[in-house]
Amino acid sequence: MESIRARVNLKTIVPAFAAVCMMSCMQGCGPKKGAAPPPPLPEVSVITVKTEESALATELPGRVTPLLVAEVRPQIGGIIQKRLFEEGADVKAGDILYHIDPALYKASYNRAKAELGRAEARMISIRKRYDRYKKLIESSAISQQDFDNAESDLKTSEAEILSCKASVETAWINLEYTKIIAPISGRIGRSHITVGSLVSANHILPLAVIQQIDPVYVDVAQSSASLLQLKQEISKGQLKSSNGDKTKVKLILEDGSCYPLEGTLQFRDITVDQSTGSFILRIVFPNPDAVLLPGMFVRAVMEIGVNRQAILLPQQAVSRDSKGRPLALIVDSSGKVVQRILQIGQAIGDKWIVSSGLQPGDRVIMEGMQKVRPGAEVKAIPFAEAQPKANPSNAPQAAAASK
Repeated sequence: MESIRARVNLKTIVPAFAAVCMMSCMQGCGPKKGAAPPPPLPEVSVITVKTEESALATELPGRVTPLLVAEVRPQIGGIIQKRLFEEGADVKAGDILYHIDPALYKASYNRAKAELGRAEARMISIRKRYDRYKKLIESSAISQQDFDNAESDLKTSEAEILSCKASVETAWINLEYTKIIAPISGRIGRSHITVGSLVSANHILPLAVIQQIDPVYVDVAQSSASLLQLKQEISKGQLKSSNGDKTKVKLILEDGSCYPLEGTLQFRDITVDQSTGSFILRIVFPNPDAVLLPGMFVRAVMEIGVNRQAILLPQQAVSRDSKGRPLALIVDSSGKVVQRILQIGQAIGDKWIVSSGLQPGDRVIMEGMQKVRPGAEVKAIPFAEAQPKANPSNAPQAAAASK
């Protein structure tokens, strides 16, 4: 019975299976209906290149130097008795800074005055004798030799008085030098000696240093090669020269902040340093709040000219190849992606100055560079009209706002 049932099932299943296969073959051989359409072209955001007038600036490293510097040194030797200033304070020219023990110099001054008095006393009798001999020689009452001796004594006495007066003046100057005064106005630093120290006229270390820091100088170094290139670009008409010595300069401090006051270019040095190939630019900056201190490292941003036909490209649109060369992707008139090798200059804000590789009217890809390759056909939309992609983290806030 079981074998009969098996044969009955096979007779039923085989024809059904054959019918299914025939229907599948007929469907496969017929025309395809409902095929998937071709994928859409990838969209990229582009900007159109155009020329514009742009002020070119250069950023140069430099150091702050004081307007005036004076090293306070003694002009005589002696023991320091007093120090009459506070370290780090502002002093004025003529202020007394130190007192040297004046006892020895006062005694020298008194001795010089006494010598002068003695010489003037001798002068009285010598002049009277000369006056008498002058009358007697007219009547030949004395010999010519006696008159000549009297005249010689008079002139010797006069010379001695002049010498004594010079000694008195020297002694007085030395006595005044016991008061060490400030030669200039400015801010004085720390004192290198203390009360009781012995100083001399040839003291190696200055007693203190006074610096005038309002205004201050900022000395920056510029390469001679860059100056030559700048002059060539100006001569070719590519750049318009700035205002020369009236150029305003901005300053960036060590912490990256901008100094609030502008400086003025004072002069360019005429000598190029042979070891560095650069020369010094000196800029004057006002410094009323003493923010700029001598020796401080700063960066000066100075306008060097104006490019009337500059091509500025956002840094976002510039990438680099394996060799480090800057490049950009553009969309040509047929809608295909083309790669361009660029030559870029300095950065102005978030843009590069492009010297070659782009022409006005080129459409440069700003967004979507990762999903296209050179030669691919794309759909270009203006960058300004590109909608920002939705951020999933902002979805709950947007939903709440819509409610």
